[in-house]
Amino acid sequence: MITPSELRQNLYNLLDQVILTGEAIEIKRKGKVLKIIFEPSKSKLENLKKRDVLNCAPDEIIHNNWEKEWKA
Repeated sequence: MITPSELRQNLYNLLDQVILTGEAIEIKRKGKVLKIIFEPSKSKLENLKKRDVLNCAPDEIIHNNWEKEWKA
């Protein structure tokens, strides 16, 4: 546990340490404990919202005969 003064003196080094090790830093201020933690970012795919866009079963599209609609 460190004090706010120690945090202020070594802010960037401590932040880099949290990123590299993944270990949280605890700061005690006015009898309260604050934590600096590393929260890894999500991939772009994890941020996508699932949407229902098909009006039919996926198998109906795969096994459909498109010869009538296809024009060369």
